[in-house]
Amino acid sequence: MNVHGKKVILRAIEEEDLPSFHAWGSDPDLWQLLGGWHFPTSKESTRQWFQKIQGDQLNIRLAVSTVEDGVLGLANLLDIDWKNKHAFHGMMLGNPSARGKGLGKDTVMAIMRYAFEELGLQRLDGSMIEFNTASTALYCGKCGWKEEGRQRNWYYRRNRFWDKIMVGVTREDYFSLVEGNHYWDGENE
Repeated sequence: MNVHGKKVILRAIEEEDLPSFHAWGSDPDLWQLLGGWHFPTSKESTRQWFQKIQGDQLNIRLAVSTVEDGVLGLANLLDIDWKNKHAFHGMMLGNPSARGKGLGKDTVMAIMRYAFEELGLQRLDGSMIEFNTASTALYCGKCGWKEEGRQRNWYYRRNRFWDKIMVGVTREDYFSLVEGNHYWDGENE
């Protein structure tokens, strides 16, 4: 089953996606914006990661793609707590040509729809480096997430320490957002 946004398709990661994931995993400019992926990885390491994630019921990793452009990034739901109904969400658009076109917003909206409407989760958590203002604007400005705290001097980038901004969204926040912005209205027109 694929998860459809208005513009993106979130689907299982396939072996043919690995060259793109390897390239993004070795891009130091991209690392600066992410909480993980701090070291260059070999193609073999990327292949081992791909093998390891197969069938993991507590961590869902999905390729972000479009029909026109193929794989553009990754969206995930990690550390899923099925009893308490929450998960950690992260997303990256590795292909720079995908940025600034509304694909990030559509990815977050689609992952929320999947988490809240299909999986029945109650909340999603996330975090970002304080200088990643584009992510803060996306999540807290466009997608209804709330800043819930900071951990001071959490990340070391650019020869200094930066705060970790912790964000979250509840299913009530999500349903209030889509009621107000009518995001999914007319999606099949």
